[in-house]
Amino acid sequence: MSFAKSPALLCAAALLAGLAGPALAQPKKPAAPAAPAPTAPAPAAPTNQTAQTGPQIITVKSEPSQADWTKVCGKDQASGTDICYTTRDFVSDQGQPVLAVAVYEMKNAAQKQEVRVVRYLLPLGLLLQPGIRFTVDGQQATPGKFAVCFPNGCFAEAGGVEPALIAAMKKGTTLNVSVQNQTQREVTFAVPLAGFGKAFDGPAMDPKVLEEQQKKLQSELEKRSEEMRKKLEAEKGAAPAAAPKP
Repeated sequence: MSFAKSPALLCAAALLAGLAGPALAQPKKPAAPAAPAPTAPAPAAPTNQTAQTGPQIITVKSEPSQADWTKVCGKDQASGTDICYTTRDFVSDQGQPVLAVAVYEMKNAAQKQEVRVVRYLLPLGLLLQPGIRFTVDGQQATPGKFAVCFPNGCFAEAGGVEPALIAAMKKGTTLNVSVQNQTQREVTFAVPLAGFGKAFDGPAMDPKVLEEQQKKLQSELEKRSEEMRKKLEAEKGAAPAAAPKP
């Protein structure tokens, strides 16, 4: 899964260039993403010791410029494997990139093999061990491991997941992704699943439409960056001069 020009539009180029090797090997690690780094949200100020050490729930929302879950399909020419993935970006209440989800389905009719992988892009600053756990609406947890980190986030994945998990995601309401922060406090990202089933079972996005969507998202990111820069410059210019020392 490669978060190309948006934090989580998992780039089709990396996927189609050879994600699945012979005999449906695990997906190759993608090229370094170019999006801004997701940042782990700072925990709210604790009111007691339990609040400080207990689990933290972070509710995320869909990236505003991404209308729905996106499905992309292609074929790995080397192995003859058909590859599809369904993905979506998620941001914090402040609109900052926080997390992205992609569900891969890889089929090879000649080898009679089928592999499903769930992959995440998570913020930097989390403990890589003991990995991640994710559940759908409180059902049995599925473990996953961190695979690789880049300057803009770390990839974690669970390979060989059962069809029952995908079915639960298609019917479910919330995907809870649990990790540990640097103080070993459990942090759970509550991800809405609305629309996932429709996208997963529906037709793949036209590559030309995908390219236009990527350009639009890139433009939006650049616009936000410029607005933030101007805001910081304005605040710096408006700051009162320090009073001279007596």
